[in-house]
Formats: sequence, C-alpha cells, structure tokens
Amino acid sequence: MREATVLRKTAETDVQVTIDLDGRGTGEIQSGVGFFNHMLELMMRHSRIDLHVVCQGDTWVDDHHSVEDIGIALGQAVREALGDKRGICRYGFCILPMDEALIQCAIDVSGRGGFFPQIAFPTEQIGTFDTQLVTEFFTAFAANAGITLHLRKLAGENSHHIAEGAFKAVGRSLRQAVGLDRAFAEEIPSTKGIL
Repeated sequence: MREATVLRKTAETDVQVTIDLDGRGTGEIQSGVGFFNHMLELMMRHSRIDLHVVCQGDTWVDDHHSVEDIGIALGQAVREALGDKRGICRYGFCILPMDEALIQCAIDVSGRGGFFPQIAFPTEQIGTFDTQLVTEFFTAFAANAGITLHLRKLAGENSHHIAEGAFKAVGRSLRQAVGLDRAFAEEIPSTKGIL
C-alpha cells in the first residue's frame, strides 16, 4: 500500500495531508484558500492520486503560510508513500494545452528536490490569490518530495489558464513518474541502486 499521512503544525498553520498513490484521483481539499482548493483538485484528478487536505492557517495575514505548508506536507507524504521507490517509472512529462495557455512539465523522482520554473504570470493576482504562490507551492512540494520538477509556460495570456495548466500538467507528469513499471518491478530505476 503506497499511502501516507503527514501532520504539520506550526504557529502559523495546522495541516493534515493523506495520500494514496494508487487511488482514483478523489478526495477532499480544505486548504482555506478557495482558488488553491481548485488547483489542488485539478492536480489530484489528473494525477489519479487520492488526496485529503485539511489546513487551518493564518489566512487573515495572507495565504502564503497555508499554501507553502501544504506544499511541504504534500511533498513529505509523496516521499513517504514512495518508500524505496522500487519499481516506479521515475520519469514523467507532459505538454498540456489549457485554451491559449500551453504548459510543459517534466518530473524526475530523483531523490534530490528542486523546482526549476519558467512560468511568468501576466497579472499579480487571480481574484484574491497571489500568483507568486504557485511558485512557492511547487518549490516546497518538490523539495520535500525529493523530485526534480521543471515547469515552463510555452504560451499563455490568461493567468487563471496558466495556473490551471500548470497544476494539471504536474498532476499528469506525477501520475507517470510514480506509476509502477513492470520492467523495474523488483528494481530501483537508477544505476546507483538508490533514489
């Protein structure tokens, strides 16, 4: 069973994340940030990872702490659920169209966390959501999951479409990367023998 639950409690947030890597892309998201709920739901659906997120954060300050801490907890949950990573595909990639936006994503479950974005937004906000928080989330997620994550905007003029395309593309790529590969069923997909 490739499942994990992570609890993260700080002076700013109280986060609980539960995942099942072999799910159907269902669950419940209660981040406390409306737009971010929508983005996580898209990522969940397209990754086919079951996801339950509950966060109580200091959103009266702003949304930053909640978004970042969910990224940390979700990354930790993915890392824990993967175990020694035996039998996984390891790599995932996607070029995803979302109306006029076109997003490229590539993932390596390398054990070395890093987020490498080239994804500029034409506006500073989507409704009340700060577009800088997209980068904050994926930075925290990649570092704590131990994945290398490249995300690029190839085209796009609408900030909502760009963000939506990004979360969908990461979901699709993650689905491939953590999926099981029969050719590596009893192996760790690395010449080092460890990821």
